[in-house]
Amino acid sequence: MTVSLLIAKSSKPLYLLSCMANRHGLIAGATGTGKTVTLQTLAEQFSRIGVPVFMADVKGDLAGMSRAGGENPKIDAKVKQLELENFTYAASTVCFWDIFGVKGHPLHTTITEMGSLLLARILNLNEVQAGVLNAVFKIADDKGWLLLDLKDLRAMMQQAAENASEYTAEYGNISVASVGAIQRALLQLEQEGADKLFGEPGLNLDDLMQTDNQGRGVINILAADQLYNSPRVYATLLLWLLSELFEKLPEVGDVERPKLVFFFDEAHLLFNDAPPALMRKIEQVVRLIRSKGVGIYFVSQNPLDIPDIVLGQLGNRVQHALRAFTPRDQKAVKSAAETFRTNPKINVATAITELAVGEALVSFLDEKGIPTPVERARICPPASRLGAITDTERLSSIQSSFIYGHYEKSVDRESAYEILKSRVVQSANETVVIKAGEDNGGFDWGGLFSNGKQENQSPRKPVDRQPDSILATVAKSAARTIGSEIGRQVLRGVLGSIFGGKRR
Repeated sequence: MTVSLLIAKSSKPLYLLSCMANRHGLIAGATGTGKTVTLQTLAEQFSRIGVPVFMADVKGDLAGMSRAGGENPKIDAKVKQLELENFTYAASTVCFWDIFGVKGHPLHTTITEMGSLLLARILNLNEVQAGVLNAVFKIADDKGWLLLDLKDLRAMMQQAAENASEYTAEYGNISVASVGAIQRALLQLEQEGADKLFGEPGLNLDDLMQTDNQGRGVINILAADQLYNSPRVYATLLLWLLSELFEKLPEVGDVERPKLVFFFDEAHLLFNDAPPALMRKIEQVVRLIRSKGVGIYFVSQNPLDIPDIVLGQLGNRVQHALRAFTPRDQKAVKSAAETFRTNPKINVATAITELAVGEALVSFLDEKGIPTPVERARICPPASRLGAITDTERLSSIQSSFIYGHYEKSVDRESAYEILKSRVVQSANETVVIKAGEDNGGFDWGGLFSNGKQENQSPRKPVDRQPDSILATVAKSAARTIGSEIGRQVLRGVLGSIFGGKRR
């Protein structure tokens, strides 16, 4: 059964119909005009009818949804002004997430699940470098080597570069320069802390689509105040989540209420400098994911931040005030005004610049999917707390979560790094066996394997040195391999075992 969600009031109540909630939406307005309150009100209303919600908390002020509101004179005054009957303060059921695992459950995915297209976006690769990255993904896939975290990808990139001549015919040219550029980008990503995103256990999408014991949808809040310092990672992570939902959820067509509502805050980050291939991906997801029962609500300061091809698919709109100080601002006001269904009682372009905090121009889809005439209205206040919470309150919410303990346990399965490392171990062991069974050919190990009595003796000159055998050649090749990052780690392990050292 379709449910009418009270979002705002003008001369009449303004409802968002649950059967039209998966037709996507837009919340726009300048800083400080009330977008966060609108987002919070919408999320609460969806939760009350059993619809799970996902949102990113960029400023840290959405965490208050986990606690009941109250003792706020402004909210009390607004409740009285809007004559909201049966309004009571109440907390929402919240599940906190954080890729760093500090302010919520660790949120991880794997390199393979992220895919080469989105990863190239994070790394800011050019077309040639993105092609090399895609080839390395294909090589790993054909060999059955898992790419779970950054060390797997780094090891795989190195292996591909060292064996580029073997892969050229099937996978194309893999240049050392491109591999080096990718490796440097991976190093920078790790220094920014974004490597925490990759690993296991990976996120189970079902955990984002839960209801509590009262039938209310769980509101999933991603702590993004630190993540926001890496804008490409932030935007790509949210796009990955949408892509995963699009790929894995079944077709359901028109539904009475969404399976999930996804709020994309600071939406302009998704579209900034996005290459054509990524834009096509975004367009496809936005256009088709509603048939999977998922509604996307973009939150942005300026409607111009969102491409027209996406903006045209956002049927439910809440427009807060815009400031027309510059030509671009004036263009944004005009553009926003033209997207609404006209109301003869309202001069939309003028009203947008005059709206007070908490006021908005509102237009939702009716039961036939047609936008209603725009109304100037006041947004209903949320029942939960406005603003941040204490660390103690956050920790209490995390530990009382139904998934607490699962994502906190990291897993490191055998993957590309371990497979390549074991190969180097095998080569190193063969090298030691070969060297132990042969005359050392005059090579001085620097006293490492000498017996101490020979410490002051002069180096022995090679006598009638014979050409290297095939085994010796293999041994030297393996020794050179030890010069790599993986090889150095293996050598330390081999030497440690020889001399009875402790494993670290």
